[in-house]
Amino acid sequence: MNFTRRELLASAGSGFGLLALADMLAAEERAVTNPYAVRQPHHAPRAKRVIFLYMPGGPSHVDLFDPKPRLATDNGKPLPFEKPKLFRVKTGNLLASPWKFKKHGQSGVEVSELLPRVASCIDDICVIRSMHADNINHSGAALQMCTGEQAFSRPSIGSWLVYGLGTENQNLPGFVVVSPADVFQGAQLWASSFLPSAFQGTLVRDLKNPIANLSPPLGNFESQRAKLDALRQLNEFHKRDRTIDSALDARIASFELAFRMQREAPEAFDISRESNKTLNLYGINNPATDMFGRQCLMARRLVERGVRFVQLFDAPANNAWDHHGGIRENLPKRCAAVDGPIAALLIDLKARGMLDDTLVLWGGEFGRTPTAEGTDGREHHPFGFTMWLAGGGIKGGMTYGTTDEFGWHAQDNKVHVHDLHATILHLMGIDHEKLTYRFSGRDYRLTDVHGNVVRRILA
Repeated sequence: MNFTRRELLASAGSGFGLLALADMLAAEERAVTNPYAVRQPHHAPRAKRVIFLYMPGGPSHVDLFDPKPRLATDNGKPLPFEKPKLFRVKTGNLLASPWKFKKHGQSGVEVSELLPRVASCIDDICVIRSMHADNINHSGAALQMCTGEQAFSRPSIGSWLVYGLGTENQNLPGFVVVSPADVFQGAQLWASSFLPSAFQGTLVRDLKNPIANLSPPLGNFESQRAKLDALRQLNEFHKRDRTIDSALDARIASFELAFRMQREAPEAFDISRESNKTLNLYGINNPATDMFGRQCLMARRLVERGVRFVQLFDAPANNAWDHHGGIRENLPKRCAAVDGPIAALLIDLKARGMLDDTLVLWGGEFGRTPTAEGTDGREHHPFGFTMWLAGGGIKGGMTYGTTDEFGWHAQDNKVHVHDLHATILHLMGIDHEKLTYRFSGRDYRLTDVHGNVVRRILA
C-alpha cells in the first residue's frame, strides 16, 4: 500500500506508533531537498576535507615505499613458499627492485629514488606498509577501495562523507572526481548507489572545460532564477499528494545546485587565476607533469572553497599503473608525472595552513608482486601493499605495519581496506558504525560489519 508524506506523518502524529518512521522520512527529506546542508559530526573532527590521489592499476610497493633487501639478495630465485592459487598467469621468480631506496627527512623513512619530491615531504607522511585487500582483479579491488564492497554496487566513500556531513560550500558539488580517462568500473567508483543521487561524485573529464553548460542562457541570471522558482513551485505541487519520491526531490535539488554553480564554479575551476610561481610549483605547462599538476591544483582550489571530497585519478590511459610488463621503462614515467605535483599539493596546503585539516590519501587498489611476470613486469598483489596518508590528524614521518621480508604478505599491524575507511571517517568526525542508511530492509554502512580505526597513526 502506498502512502503520501502527508498521510504517513499524520498517522505518526496521531499516535499510531510511527514516530520512528516519521523521523526517518524527515531525515530523508532533508537529505534530498537540502543535501549539502552542513550536519554535525559524531565527535570533534581532525579533518574537514579529503583529497584522494588514486593511482589506478596498482603501484608497486616494493619499488616505491617498501624496500626489501632480501629481494636483492635472492633476485632470480623462487619464492620460498607456495603462492596463492589466484593468479590468472603464472608469475616467475623473485624480482629485485631496479631502483635504490634512501632515508629522507628527520624521520629517516626510506623512499625510492623514483619519488624524490614526495620523499622531501616524508616528515608529513604516514606510510602504511601493511595494507591488504580481498580481490586480485582490478574491478573488484577498485570497487572495494572506493566503496567498501567488491562485488555489488555500494555508495562511494565520497558519497558517504557528503551524506554524513554535508559540505561547507552550497554553491559547489560536495564530491568532485577528476579523471581524464576511463578506469575500470568507471562511474561505480564514485556513484551514490542507494543513497540519494545528489551525493554522487561530479565527474570532471576535460581539465580545460571542467563542467559543461555552466553559463546561463543569454547570460541572464535573473531570468534563470525566475524560471527555476516557477519550476520548483510546479514540482512541489506535483509531489504534494503523491507517494514519496526521493528521485524527484534530488532532481529539484540538482537544478538549484546547477544554478548556484553557474555563479561560482567557473572561478573555482579556473587555475589560470593562480600566480606563475604556483603554476610552476605544480608543473603546469611541463609536458611530463602538466596533466596531474592541473588535477592537483584544481583539487587545492576546490577544497579551499569548501568542497568536502575530491578524488583524482591519475588516468592518462586506462589503468596507468598496471605494469604487467615494461616496468623498468613505464614506472619511472608514471612517477615523474605525479611526483612533483603531489609534493606541490602538500607544500601548498601546508603553506596556506590547510594541511592540518585536509586529509591527503595516496594509493591504488592493490600493489604488485615481488615476483616477476615475464622478464620485466609484476602481477596484481592484494596480499600486502602500501598506501600513505598526510595531514588531517595523521602522525607524519612514520611507517606503520610491515610486509614479510619478500614484500608478499602483510605481516605486522595489518590494515585492511575496511580499517582504512573506518580511520578516514574517524578523522572526519564520524563513527563508522553509526553512519548508516536503511535500504531494502537493512542498515548499510561503508565498512559493512568490519573495520577498526588505526589509532596508532593518529597525531
